[in-house]
Amino acid sequence: MKMVYPDPADILNFRLTIEPDEGIYKGGVFDFTFAINQNYPHEAPKVRCTQKIYHPNLDLEGNVCLNILREDWKPVLNLSSVLVGLQYLFLEPNPDDPLNKDAAEDLRRNRDAFAANVKTSMRGGTVRGQTFDRVLK
Repeated sequence: MKMVYPDPADILNFRLTIEPDEGIYKGGVFDFTFAINQNYPHEAPKVRCTQKIYHPNLDLEGNVCLNILREDWKPVLNLSSVLVGLQYLFLEPNPDDPLNKDAAEDLRRNRDAFAANVKTSMRGGTVRGQTFDRVLK
């Protein structure tokens, strides 16, 4: 995991790179932007994936479905909680709370076929008519 601050004077906006070393998404490099507003910690940070990836909990626009970024956010949570949550989404995608319903359906129906779709998408291939960004190292 790597954090980059495009503007060192602005520590409330940064980029995060996650490189899973196990699981279905192993070998991928995934970039997220974080925007923390003035209401933090009373309001969750805004997190987006900058790449188009095939994942049940990320839509094609990069929105992230993670409970602690929405209804389960509490001021006692911190950025570390969010980072762990994002890492966990790559280890255990959650088909029960999807933003990408097609990917969630594929995961529920056939985990092996889902894994094959993930590999195709990570190479920049097309799955279900959508072409994805190449994210392999």
